[in-house]
Amino acid sequence: MTLEEMQAVDIRTVDRDTLVDIRDVCIDETLPRDERFRSFLKQIKNPFVFKCGNIVIKTTYAKNGVTMEDCLVQYFKDMQ
Repeated sequence: MTLEEMQAVDIRTVDRDTLVDIRDVCIDETLPRDERFRSFLKQIKNPFVFKCGNIVIKTTYAKNGVTMEDCLVQYFKDMQ
């Protein structure tokens, strides 16, 4: 499946049984960042559509290169 096809999955019609539950994804935090990313992709199968329990999740990613961690750090700094 291409990235475009993964992004295009419709959460209203997707077979929930084909989705990976993110709670089952385990990341070895001792690995370098690139290897952790590859491990995540290998386990989650589709990083745009997955499930958490009975809930189907559809995500989007910014193209500006800012990580979620960077955003959270900035958010908490701004709260001070």
